[in-house]
Amino acid sequence: MIDKETLKQQAAEAALKFIERDMIVGVGTGSTVNYFIEALAKKHYDIKAAVASSLATKKKLIAAGIEVIEVNSIDRIPVYIDGADEATQHLSLIKGGGGALTGEKIIAHMADQFICIVDESKLVDVLGQFPLPIEVIPLARSLVAREVMKYGGNPMYREGFVSDYGNQIIDVYNLEILDPQELEAKINQIPGVVTNGLFAKRGADHLLVAKQTGIEHLKK
Repeated sequence: MIDKETLKQQAAEAALKFIERDMIVGVGTGSTVNYFIEALAKKHYDIKAAVASSLATKKKLIAAGIEVIEVNSIDRIPVYIDGADEATQHLSLIKGGGGALTGEKIIAHMADQFICIVDESKLVDVLGQFPLPIEVIPLARSLVAREVMKYGGNPMYREGFVSDYGNQIIDVYNLEILDPQELEAKINQIPGVVTNGLFAKRGADHLLVAKQTGIEHLKK
């Protein structure tokens, strides 16, 4: 029986096949991505630079000896590697458990290819067992919470957490997300929402799932 941490490492290392010499690589945030950073550091001489989705990732990349450039200095990112809290066979995702969803969504939007790396526990038939994060400006927290209750969710304020951009996060429990693209759009229209953790309109292009039997590669 392969343990979860080993599966995460296997998924991360499987993403290396998408990395080419002199490439700018977008790097996400989270425990599985940390394994990717370790693997990338061993061949960092091949890439031009990395773009970080969060301050935490930026620090890890720099500590690994990988050059980091700012998002605003470029107009596209050839490949973006990130994990997910939940993923479906259709490559829709919930992300943001670590609170970096806004940076992750920006980089995913800029990426030519979005490679999502997960262990088998993250693969689900229907999104929503994992609470959906919503980043909000502080003024709008209660308003947004009331609005998302209309969709059947139970919103909880993530106490003590402040995003890289000075915002707060609401985690919405008990959602059954049958149409991820529709719900993503509806939540983003609520005043005060910065973004939410549904990656459906811009989901993954490739999903690498580390299983007991090996890497399963799902793609659009």
